[in-house]
Amino acid sequence: MRKSIPPIWMERGTSEHPLGTDRFGRDVLSRIIYGTRISLAVSIMVIGVAGTVGTVVGLVSGYRGGAIDAVLMRLTDVGLSLPTILIAVVLVAVSEPSFQNVILVIALLLWPRFARQVRGETLAIKEQDFVALAVVAGRSSAWIISHHIFPNILPTLLVICTLQVGYVILLEGSLSFLGVGVPPPNPAWGLMIADGRGFLATAWWISLLPGLAMLLTVLAVNLMGDWLRDRLDPKLRQL
Repeated sequence: MRKSIPPIWMERGTSEHPLGTDRFGRDVLSRIIYGTRISLAVSIMVIGVAGTVGTVVGLVSGYRGGAIDAVLMRLTDVGLSLPTILIAVVLVAVSEPSFQNVILVIALLLWPRFARQVRGETLAIKEQDFVALAVVAGRSSAWIISHHIFPNILPTLLVICTLQVGYVILLEGSLSFLGVGVPPPNPAWGLMIADGRGFLATAWWISLLPGLAMLLTVLAVNLMGDWLRDRLDPKLRQL
């Protein structure tokens, strides 16, 4: 095991390793950059799976109503009531930690958030006159959903997706920190934070800098989501 090198602005720091190295001599900056790819890849795939499932459930539930709506919303309520991190830890641990299992487990726990929001938007839009005219014209439910309802909920859906990216990054980081997320030697941010927790007094940069990268990324994504919401919501745009 090599002695870790501190960041460039500290004594013994070198330009070869601007953010220092960890206890195995691995460059912290390189691992943070690679960890960005892992976090964003997990987030995009989770949002793709959870967003698709949640959108379909929300559209069907909101448009059809009745017993179908009641059953789907009860399932959604159950999903929303679960302690996300605890259930994710149990499911990933049981299914063996892997990149694919982390994505599937987080998506399984995240789709109710999309379903609830999409259902609310669908209920509002299906009362509009253009939907009633499409029904009178004999259009099928699938046609009305795909041509009238879905295009009108798309701006809201984009905002939800953007805001959930930050949540997924934090959740994946938490799972990796606990040892049930992306498996080593992949440089996931959560793993990097966990690797350096025993050296906070002597080599704080091993944990602190990946944590700072995670914080800044989540903050940037959330600010982007707020900006999109302000741009896409006509009521907010008038303020």
